[in-house]
Amino acid sequence: AGLRSLLAQHSHEVAALILEPIVQGAGGMHFYSAEYLRRVRQLCDEHNVLLILDCIATGFGRTGALFACDHAAISPDIMCVGKALTGGYMTLGATLATDEVAEGASGGEGAERPVPLMHGPTFMANPLACRVASASVQLLLDSPWQSRVGAIAQQLEAELRPLASSPAVRGVRVLGAIGVVEMEEPLHLPSVQALLVRRGVWLRPFGRMLYTMPPFVVSEAELRRITGGMRAVVEATESALLEKGARLESEVWRESQSHAG
Repeated sequence: AGLRSLLAQHSHEVAALILEPIVQGAGGMHFYSAEYLRRVRQLCDEHNVLLILDCIATGFGRTGALFACDHAAISPDIMCVGKALTGGYMTLGATLATDEVAEGASGGEGAERPVPLMHGPTFMANPLACRVASASVQLLLDSPWQSRVGAIAQQLEAELRPLASSPAVRGVRVLGAIGVVEMEEPLHLPSVQALLVRRGVWLRPFGRMLYTMPPFVVSEAELRRITGGMRAVVEATESALLEKGARLESEVWRESQSHAG
């Protein structure tokens, strides 16, 4: 209702609406329904507003669909992709657009002197990165990525869902190859990462979010080690070992620092 009202009143001032489809990443790892995204697409169409989807984190199979917007069976006017575009081997991002948007940015269909959109970094479309992206995408499409992501989702659900009963946990969320444990309180990051490293796991929690987005080729044993590390953080928090970071910082963090030195 809020978005509908906003567009009804201000569509003449709004050029585009941008959001992450289905999964809000750095904003809190929140998941939302495909129906909401479908309605957003309808509202944008009704008010002649472009829909821009940031699929950088959710693209190329991460949520169980090739692109997260596929869950809603909709297409954006502009899509941003990156990260898995090259499989992490090189830095590259891309912006995809409908013919209408692309032609508009180039001066329109039939323009005497169509000019491509020239906004970009110095190394835009560098041939090596583009070749890596082409190989990475083909490798993904030739692989059984759907079954792999499905197996990861099942294992994440089985091994993380029980943590929802902990008084230290606000909620557990799983979608495709994304597993999130939201804690009740912000995590003491140095202590948490030291605990995880001792178990052979590297994660990058933020705020209250302890999450994993493992590679599709992760083995069952490797994923169990990751979820085991997440469980260890929850158990330590629940038993007050992480309270204010005091005990773990002295016992684990300092020990890891001495080894690093």
